[in-house]
Amino acid sequence: IDMYVEGLFDLNELLMSYNFQPADKKEQHFATMMDKARNRYFPAFEKVLKDHGQDFLVGNQFSRADVQLLEIILMAEEFQPDILKKFPLLQGFKARISNIPTIKKFLQPGSQRKPPTPDEDIPKVMEIFH
Repeated sequence: IDMYVEGLFDLNELLMSYNFQPADKKEQHFATMMDKARNRYFPAFEKVLKDHGQDFLVGNQFSRADVQLLEIILMAEEFQPDILKKFPLLQGFKARISNIPTIKKFLQPGSQRKPPTPDEDIPKVMEIFH
């Protein structure tokens, strides 16, 4: 579980930091994060699901790794809605995990998955990290 979660944190960081990139670096950052999602991370998790043959990433039990992968998928789809088109097992995984009653309720319109960064905070964040 920890191995999968830690691996996903790398992609999570790329996705989360996009909005805080300087204007002249946003295009390259976008290309890098989409390339890594499509060609490194999602193929690896597609293979895990194929080799494992279960509904969840570890054993046949829901874990933190499943939640983290769903969150990464949802974040990536915010940038590119069809990013999973070449990953049928990840599509099925997303549907299964999204339909767990508590997660389904959490993902309903009106339930904030994550709070937006206030516009006035973006310059502060960029100053700290750039």
